[in-house]
Amino acid sequence: MKTMFKKFHNASLSIKLVYIISTLLLFGTVGFFIYNLIRLQGIETSIRAIIITSLIIVCLIYLILNFILLIAKKKVPIYITSFIVIIIAAFCVIGSMTINKILSSMGALSKDTVIYTTNLITLSGTEFVDDETFVTGIINNETDVEGNILAYELINKDKMKIKLEKYDSYFEMLEDLYSGKIKGMFVSSNYVITYATYEAYQSIGEQTKVVKEYSKEMKNQDYIENYASVTEPFTMLVMGVDSSAGSLKKASSFNGDTLMLIAFNPHTLNATVFSIPRDTYVPIACLNGDSSKINSAGAYGTKCVMNTVQNLTGLNIDYYVKVDFQGVIDLVNALGGIDVEVETPTSKGFLNKYNGQVCESDAHRNMGNLICMNTGLQHLNGDQALAYARCRHGYLDGDFARNRHQQVVVEGAFKSVKNISSVNDFYTILDTITPHIDTNMQTKEMLSLYGVAKTAFQNNNGATINVQRTQLTGYDLTMYVNNIRANVYTFQYYPQSLEEIVDAMNVTLEKKKATMIKTFSFSANKTYKVPVIGQRYYSVERNETVPNFKGQTLEQAKAWALQRNKTVNVQWIRKDSPGYDETLAEGTIIGQDIIKGKLVKDFTTITLQVISHVDPSSTTTTTSTSVTKSTSNTEATKTTETTEATTKETTQSTTKEAE
Repeated sequence: MKTMFKKFHNASLSIKLVYIISTLLLFGTVGFFIYNLIRLQGIETSIRAIIITSLIIVCLIYLILNFILLIAKKKVPIYITSFIVIIIAAFCVIGSMTINKILSSMGALSKDTVIYTTNLITLSGTEFVDDETFVTGIINNETDVEGNILAYELINKDKMKIKLEKYDSYFEMLEDLYSGKIKGMFVSSNYVITYATYEAYQSIGEQTKVVKEYSKEMKNQDYIENYASVTEPFTMLVMGVDSSAGSLKKASSFNGDTLMLIAFNPHTLNATVFSIPRDTYVPIACLNGDSSKINSAGAYGTKCVMNTVQNLTGLNIDYYVKVDFQGVIDLVNALGGIDVEVETPTSKGFLNKYNGQVCESDAHRNMGNLICMNTGLQHLNGDQALAYARCRHGYLDGDFARNRHQQVVVEGAFKSVKNISSVNDFYTILDTITPHIDTNMQTKEMLSLYGVAKTAFQNNNGATINVQRTQLTGYDLTMYVNNIRANVYTFQYYPQSLEEIVDAMNVTLEKKKATMIKTFSFSANKTYKVPVIGQRYYSVERNETVPNFKGQTLEQAKAWALQRNKTVNVQWIRKDSPGYDETLAEGTIIGQDIIKGKLVKDFTTITLQVISHVDPSSTTTTTSTSVTKSTSNTEATKTTETTEATTKETTQSTTKEAE
């Protein structure tokens, strides 16, 4: 051994430097590459093991062989092996950079920080004045980043002297802004898209202006940590985000028009997709259980949407994915397009207008730039896929059609995943969609999905993911919604339909055993259609709303109340009472404490303000009438007389309730 080291010491300096530098280069680059290969947990484990073992063997062979060549003073072989080392090192550097890019892109899909922005807006014709005369609305929720936290930071930063009025609801604040009760309000920068879908505010972009804006990059307040394993059945909530920010890095509140809950079983490659109609009337988790249209939950962020869907279905949601419009376009294009059966419109007028094609506005809702496609089996690009997923016009069942379209687009994307044939394809997809996706799925879970998918495809002879479609069935109802503060269209779902869908998802999640179908019939003359879970109509009692009694007679209101087992209290409006109108007939209703559009099931008593021409000075008593279903066949109404003092007390209480 001493002799060998003596020969090494006596070798020329240049040869020793070549040997030492090439050895350090080889071990350094190979070591870094091995480290990055280890980070690819769950992807091609056996192949990675072979590569790592081979590289270690190459390093050891080089170390020993070139040492022998060095002491033997074989310069040419040393130069040749050193050149080979440079090639191996370059391969390792390129491989390490590629892996780092992929892992960085995966990590960027989960937005650790978000740029939050608050806007101080006014009506277009209102001039901003920084003093106490400028009454400004602010949301009364200290956890609301854009409506409260950043609003106060902006006020302090600019040392503003405006007077603040606190509100529990953005809709109430908007109502007061439009009526002139306040001159300005603090709201998310995404407010135009969030509220323009409501009839009262469809022109909010033109009717308001931003007078101050303040942005701040903060920790993502909506991030929900999860430790579920993707190697076992899991759930994922996909939220289509209509955002003007251009990137989910800059958006928090959103218009949640697309909500899809997916249950996926990696063992069987079965997925059950539940598209939730945007107008579904449900309790909103972050509104203290107050019910509203489910898409309104998006204005309060991801956590509110997730908790609302969890409460609706009773299913725990493991992961969420938020995708904006541009993300859908980029993803489909990166997949090389998707194959979709484009449904023929059911409206003849729509068919004639667009010559038998399906057409929809572009990603910016620009009807001047229509995206059109033929019906039948089509290969759609990104713009077409998004347009079809959004398309409901031309179909008589409206939102149900849009939900079907969304499901077939998701199914088409699932099937196109198998077209990813190289690491470069995978990286291209990640690179294009990263700004437009936010998820709580970490890199480890994403990598595990690759292994799960590959194993499942191999075990199922290359079979694609089987998507089970669902449809929540219900009925339309225009009603008064508290947080929106208006009568709006809602979708009232049948509980039995939801139960069927949830049962199917529990079967997919292996939480419930599937019911065996013991009989089956078919006709050779009819095309077999795969059944859609929940797509049945039910004969259950439907919700009813309170009508507007103004202008009707008291007797008409009594008849209505009697049929519904409701109590009617009467507040007589006489000559000395506010609101008295001598031109109206005796017994004409001029007001009610239960507003038009309220659900009948939510109250037992309604107080009506009724015109009476009886001279108040001619009697010392006032009559308060209540109507209920009678236990007697002969008595339908019960009239009670009270003293004037008692009646006044009741009237004052009723008036306060009405306000």
